Amino acid sequence: MRKLFVLILSLSIFAVSGAQEIGEQHLQEITISSSRWSERNELLPVKISHINFEDANQYNLQTAADLLGVSGEVFIQKSQYGGGSPMIRGFATNRLVYSVDGVRMNNAIFRSGNLQNVISLDPFAIGRTEVLFGPGAVSYGSDAIGGAMVFNTLQARLSGSNEKPLFYGSATVRTATASDELTGHIHFGVGFKRLAFLTSLTYSDYKDLKQGKYGPEEYIMPYVVIPEYCREGVSDCVTLNNDIRKQSPSGYSQLNFMQKVRYSVNDDWNIEYAFHLSGTSEYARYDRHQRMRNDLPRYAEWNYGPQKWMMNHIKVDNSNGNLLYDSLRLNIALQNFAESRISRDFNKPNRETQSEKVDAYSVNVDFRKALAHNMQLFYGAEYVQNNVRSTAFGTDVTTGETTKIASRYPKAEWYSAGIYSQFEWQLNNWVNIAAGVRYNHYIIDSDFSTVGYAVPFGNMQHSDKGSISGNIGVNWRPSNSWLVRANYARGFRAPNVDDMGKLFDSADGCVTVPNPQLEPEYADNIEAGVVKHFGRYLKMDITAYYTHLSNAIVCRNYTFAGSEYMQYGGEECRVQALQNAAVANVCGVQVSVESRFAKWFYAAAYANWQYGREELDNGDVSPSRHAAPFFGRAAVGFSNARLTAEIFTQFQAERKADDMPEEEKDKKEFYALDESGNVYSPGWMTLNARMSYRIMEGFYLNTTLENILDKRYRPYSCGISAPGRNFTLSLTYTL
Repeated sequence: MRKLFVLILSLSIFAVSGAQEIGEQHLQEITISSSRWSERNELLPVKISHINFEDANQYNLQTAADLLGVSGEVFIQKSQYGGGSPMIRGFATNRLVYSVDGVRMNNAIFRSGNLQNVISLDPFAIGRTEVLFGPGAVSYGSDAIGGAMVFNTLQARLSGSNEKPLFYGSATVRTATASDELTGHIHFGVGFKRLAFLTSLTYSDYKDLKQGKYGPEEYIMPYVVIPEYCREGVSDCVTLNNDIRKQSPSGYSQLNFMQKVRYSVNDDWNIEYAFHLSGTSEYARYDRHQRMRNDLPRYAEWNYGPQKWMMNHIKVDNSNGNLLYDSLRLNIALQNFAESRISRDFNKPNRETQSEKVDAYSVNVDFRKALAHNMQLFYGAEYVQNNVRSTAFGTDVTTGETTKIASRYPKAEWYSAGIYSQFEWQLNNWVNIAAGVRYNHYIIDSDFSTVGYAVPFGNMQHSDKGSISGNIGVNWRPSNSWLVRANYARGFRAPNVDDMGKLFDSADGCVTVPNPQLEPEYADNIEAGVVKHFGRYLKMDITAYYTHLSNAIVCRNYTFAGSEYMQYGGEECRVQALQNAAVANVCGVQVSVESRFAKWFYAAAYANWQYGREELDNGDVSPSRHAAPFFGRAAVGFSNARLTAEIFTQFQAERKADDMPEEEKDKKEFYALDESGNVYSPGWMTLNARMSYRIMEGFYLNTTLENILDKRYRPYSCGISAPGRNFTLSLTYTL
């Protein structure tokens, strides 16, 4: 740990010492859209991180999850190579909001366990990413407790006043050694004065991922299961892993497509249609393949079926202004989600397949109105409807015979409607205030007659609740080089179909059953931050926060039909259910230092510390599962018009056995073991280098050498190790 602090401090001092060097570049004023409209970052009293298209391209990032992770301010968990579940300020999964071009991506089966939906987004098609830290319920509604991730995809561009058509685009080919990756991407656009088109296509193929050479032996899986079955029976085979660095099975492939059409009716009206399509191959959940039972593998097969996402999106912008608004934005979207789980026990003939489909309809209308030269009002309304369909069947792999089994969810409809208002007042040149309020109402209608098992309550269940959230904050600029901000925000999460209606095996020997009596959970957050500019070329940002989660939805022991145990998956399991049964508290500090000194050199460091505790059944407390250990990123580099070269490190502190969350202590397939045989998450730090070079006009060569020291490590809570020494090479042509 001492080395980590020394490294960050050294970079900071190095940056400060060069901050007074003569140069012409200033730290930029950033325009963000986390309030659903573009605003200057300094006007909002909350911490916001941003990543633009050019920076993301230079890092050779494989997925949108890796795009978030490279910020150094979002922790990424992976249960398998085809995954990526962000953790922000001690919260994750369905306590975070994903927004794509102003459309809510969260759906009614977003779960409390780790999610990989973010990889449906194509990093090559994302023009800008912003992370709004802390509750963002006023703008984004339910689930925005830990934060909101705002993805803005590439825009179709008009030629403007130019009579000639505007042509633009880029093409990239990329390979990486740790997974024998092969990726191809192309996007191309043409713009006329009033009409524009943009097409984007990406295909990636990843083989099994190789981990590092030096590290904990527990991360090595010494065997590989080869499924074998025919009409005569099942004879699954366990064979030695010939390459202990290879994590098999973990490979997968993915296809992303985006099409946009933009029409400018006149200078005041703009209409855009966007079509997004993403699909993966079937891929293994690697952490489940590491589970053992009676000294044999627990599973012969445990795969996610193809993960599919499609969105049709119409956006209308109007800026002609009238009594009600100066600007109007309307978003209408239809999304389709499809996912499945496929599992078969070792040497057992029955393969179980659970399939889920969600149709998500949404309408957002947002207004902006200047009430005076120093006052702005943002207001709007949202309607969301999710239709959930869930099926399940068992297949005898020896005969092909299928039978219906219990589905994961009931047939259900989830509705949400909300109205909000946000007011911003620039009192003078030094102080501005922002305050907002939102009312949200949700309804869940569930039909349990479709699940394939008897429930101890009526088949038709109806839930109908409302929630109020809000925020108030202030920015104070005592001088041009100082910014002090303080903010209070209240967020909420309405229970969804996954919370109320799920049946699944959460762990060996346990089964989670439906509980339709859930209430919303609420988060109260206070934060304070200081931004200091030293000279013209260095910025330091320190933010401290505290979040109290009440009425928290957590998994606890339960009874179902009067019994504490039930048969599930061929064994007797302890019954559990999600319940409003706890409180949780998270506090933390985020520190960032960014500098552009001399003429071509820069340095940056990001560090995140958080401390989370949640209540247990017996009244004791446990570390919060999604509060990551101390982590961050630091870099120093050189950049001019032709070449960018950077040395950077990413790191995570150790989480000792005594500080492991209760629900993580039995996951020996995830973690290393200490001298007492207890699981813990070792600390790690990687050394990496990258280079981006403009070969000639339009041609760029990007190379990255990750994990130079070839360390074998797993970020906290991950079920698969990170890549070992990995050389990535890409060639891009930009038109």
